[in-house]
Amino acid sequence: MAFPRYFVLLALALGIGLTHVDASPAAGGNYTVVGGTKQNAVQIRSALDASRFDWSLVPAKIVIHVEPGSESSSTPGHIWLSPELLASGSFSWGVVQHEYAHQVDFFLLDDRQRNVLTRRLGATDWCYGTLGLVHAQYGCERFASTLAWAYWPDRRNCQRPTSAKDESAAMAPARFRSLVARMLG
Repeated sequence: MAFPRYFVLLALALGIGLTHVDASPAAGGNYTVVGGTKQNAVQIRSALDASRFDWSLVPAKIVIHVEPGSESSSTPGHIWLSPELLASGSFSWGVVQHEYAHQVDFFLLDDRQRNVLTRRLGATDWCYGTLGLVHAQYGCERFASTLAWAYWPDRRNCQRPTSAKDESAAMAPARFRSLVARMLG
């Protein structure tokens, strides 16, 4: 009699555990989600967990704002994403990774490393110091896209390059991962 009850309790406990969304520190990064739904939070966690990059290297707690109609963007310690984007499922994961990669830039790179990356990624300027360039001419954008692609080289990744001129195509993934590993120690 206790044996079947044990399985019922175990199944119930597992079911409760699987439905709980926790944005506490994990290998997938240290962040909190403000706004949005539990499903939006699940998409963010899934995006970060899909990547082989250790987002927990970023030494700050990142606030991820989920706001309707917002453009995907980042400032130090903050990321903005729209629930409309997150509703696209795995298509959004490359964008989530791209925006979190900006946090890697903000908190882990120094100016010398940014200069090296600007040259190695074929950028014109690191990050909006020269106005009027297109998105792909900025090193910070090429870095974020390349990091998202190099650590999650999956056909579903919207950062996947389709031509040699794409922002994420400046370096082969293995070469880029090696460079980042040397830079981050």
